[in-house]
Amino acid sequence: MNNQSILHVVNVYFVLPYFFGDQFLYLEKQGYDVHVICSPSENLKQYSEDKKFKYAEINILRSFSIIEDIKSLYNICLYIKKNNIETVVGHTPKGALLAMIAGSIMRVKKRIYFRHGLLYETSKGIKRSILIFAERFTSMCSTKIVCVSPSLAKKSILDKLNNSEKQIVIGKGTCGGIDSLNKFSPTNVDVDFVNNLRVNLNINKEDFVIGFCGRIVKDKGIVELVEAFIKLKSLNKDRKCKLLLVGGFEERDPLPLEIVNRIKNDDDIIVSGFIYENIECYYHLMSVYVLPSYREGFGMSVLEASSMCKPVLTTKVTGCVDSIIDGETGFFVDNNSNSIYQKLIYLMELNDLSSIQKKGRDFVVENFDNRVLWPIIEKQLYSTN
Repeated sequence: MNNQSILHVVNVYFVLPYFFGDQFLYLEKQGYDVHVICSPSENLKQYSEDKKFKYAEINILRSFSIIEDIKSLYNICLYIKKNNIETVVGHTPKGALLAMIAGSIMRVKKRIYFRHGLLYETSKGIKRSILIFAERFTSMCSTKIVCVSPSLAKKSILDKLNNSEKQIVIGKGTCGGIDSLNKFSPTNVDVDFVNNLRVNLNINKEDFVIGFCGRIVKDKGIVELVEAFIKLKSLNKDRKCKLLLVGGFEERDPLPLEIVNRIKNDDDIIVSGFIYENIECYYHLMSVYVLPSYREGFGMSVLEASSMCKPVLTTKVTGCVDSIIDGETGFFVDNNSNSIYQKLIYLMELNDLSSIQKKGRDFVVENFDNRVLWPIIEKQLYSTN
């Protein structure tokens, strides 16, 4: 047992259930004193009670603001001092930056930066330079860096963000895996919920449903996905196609107005908004999962879809490249609508998808189930034994 105090710092609530699931419960049972700092959220109180951690609401902006960032930094330092924090863990670019600076100021011995992706990969000019500097500075203030995928670790060294001795990858990647045995299991879905969901979303059992889960922004390849879907609908009349976008629009990295209008005005394109519960039921409705992203830390949604026995199409970019076995659990596509369209046609015409479905789920269960990864995380990051 270990009574070490661990503070995780994030800037937005939704990353907590997405990144951690029951990981905090696991650490609490091992005797760790788990704390979280997060921007204010109506969901945080109940989530902290369910997952057994202490928390403080400190506003952490996603954008840079000298005055607000100094206030946030000061409050994080106060929390570290008041609660005798022994390990500070930073997530998301801004949360990690402030966490590592605060940890350094307060002389916390363990300062762990979880690198979940590289924003600058799709940025240009002065913005790219600033983001690279922020990555290097965050890395410098940390004592250990966890890259959530092998390709992200490789890219970090290639771009000279930190030295290789400082960074690690947990297993084959992710920040804690997924619950493939209970939550993301096709045999454990709530059948009544799925049936009601199918009716509410106007999806028939015979429809070919192309699915996506995440932020509906340009970086995720939504423009190319929508264009591929339009082409698929217009050239294939034999089978009804639906595009199910599980997520919400964002002002940061917004889609072109014409694509937004097409999404909103096409009855066969369904937008669910952000989903916090029963997300596995949305995967259950899909025929194929597509993540045509331009950058990722690790394609977590790909693992969730694979665990639900869905064939996957994704791009060969940082993070995504680690999430499938090409030709076995899914297929790589290029960042263009024609490449996505061609592979969708291929999957539509396959008579038997069972081999891809089984191999995809086996790949996740063997390598990315949270019960496999949590003990590794504890040993490599927190244990003093």
